[in-house]
Amino acid sequence: MSIFVDEDVCNGCGTAEEPFCVLTCPGDLMFMKPGKKAGIRPPADCWDCAVCVKHCPVGAIELRLPLEISEAGTALRARALKSKTRWTVQYPDGKTEVLDIPIADTRDPDITVKEEGETP
Repeated sequence: MSIFVDEDVCNGCGTAEEPFCVLTCPGDLMFMKPGKKAGIRPPADCWDCAVCVKHCPVGAIELRLPLEISEAGTALRARALKSKTRWTVQYPDGKTEVLDIPIADTRDPDITVKEEGETP
């Protein structure tokens, strides 16, 4: 898989001090090119975690799928929403599928979190 930034769509997160893709990339691979456009340095080093894809507010970043698992030109775009991640699959023939994946609440209801200074 590989990350692709659509420079026609990328706006560098507008007036943000640092774009979300740069802030969230765990591999520190996203950077700003001249002209406030996002880029990725060596795409081969990308972990394919898709954090940048999920957090791009304008949908300028997509995850391109390899031929081994899809048709040529198939791409995934995602949006991190409050209660779910919405994945949009775009096929080369123009067909689109939308998949909503709920965000799991992994907190254990049997564990009580104590406030600072509170005694057990």
